[in-house]
Amino acid sequence: MRIFIVIALTSMLFACEQGAQSPRGFSLPEGDTQAGLQVYKKYQCGDCHKIAGDPEKEDATYLIVQPITLGGSSGRIKTYAELVTSIINPSHKLTPRQPASFTSEDGVSLMRIVNDELTVSELIDLVAYLQPKYKVTPYRTSDYRLYQLRIPDKNDDTP
Repeated sequence: MRIFIVIALTSMLFACEQGAQSPRGFSLPEGDTQAGLQVYKKYQCGDCHKIAGDPEKEDATYLIVQPITLGGSSGRIKTYAELVTSIINPSHKLTPRQPASFTSEDGVSLMRIVNDELTVSELIDLVAYLQPKYKVTPYRTSDYRLYQLRIPDKNDDTP
């Protein structure tokens, strides 16, 4: 009986991902990182974003108070789909920790929507340029000292 319940629950979980809104099967071709850099410049992404690890120019000016850093280290991988979504739907996933200067009064991203300008090829190249900028930092586990159980000796007064 237990195995039947496990199989039924597993089937329901996987069945949920097979609907029309499922990302299963979504794949774009490989992009060109050099062309992606040109797309980054063409759409003036550097007006509001900076790339983690790239040296900042002394005369750098941004359209927003605090530039949004792209790339850097994280405890989890930034997937291809997340980058595509961030570009074509910048309001999709805004964290409450984002400074208010990143959003409008109604909580919508201030990033300009480029969906009617950006070609699919440019999107693919831009993601190919950005994805290697994200580095996964392995989770650092806590180091616990080994404790030894001390069994008191009959002649030992220490508890």
